[in-house]
Amino acid sequence: MSSEASRRGLMLIVSSPSGAGKTSLSRRLIAENGGLVLSVSATTREPRPGEQDGREYRFLTPKAFDAMVAAGDFIEWAEVHEHRYGTPRSPVLETIAAGRDVLFDIDWQGAAAIARAQPEEVVRVFVLPPSMGDLASRLHARAQDAEDVIHRRLERAYGEISHWGEYDYVIVNDDFDRAYAELNSILKAERLKRARNPWLNSFVGRLLDEKL
Repeated sequence: MSSEASRRGLMLIVSSPSGAGKTSLSRRLIAENGGLVLSVSATTREPRPGEQDGREYRFLTPKAFDAMVAAGDFIEWAEVHEHRYGTPRSPVLETIAAGRDVLFDIDWQGAAAIARAQPEEVVRVFVLPPSMGDLASRLHARAQDAEDVIHRRLERAYGEISHWGEYDYVIVNDDFDRAYAELNSILKAERLKRARNPWLNSFVGRLLDEKL
């Protein structure tokens, strides 16, 4: 009865400490759900092996990043792990106005800032590891960072996890398929909320006008 164009999009934020699985869950969710796109953040950090500019991130110089901050081009931005990250404003607002959803793979600071800026559109999900030992094992297994970087990420994980209560939903990623099923269910339910489907107003009006 409805269509993508008649539904206002939502902003789905998925956060977790590094290594808890938010990126893998997010990629699968996008692959299996039409109308859901990834927000490509800007960052001042260097690309990791296999990353491409404009796909995982927009890789900017500190000077270019500062220029966007000064112009008000970010919904939010923050410094994380010695680098800055920000969410460009225009692409996100255009996407949700067109009835599509935007997924954000960001930390708790960005999540809080976006929720303040766009409270009606935001849905926040926090992904927890089953244990801190498991989190450490995952960070070592992916072999993307030096040992000192892994150590700092583990230290910061405690602070990041302490913000779990600010989120609408919390998923414990002890089984990837089950965690994904829960995340997928959250997206589908949020898409059906009355406030995100303004077409219902006229539809119900027509129903009530029908005479049997």
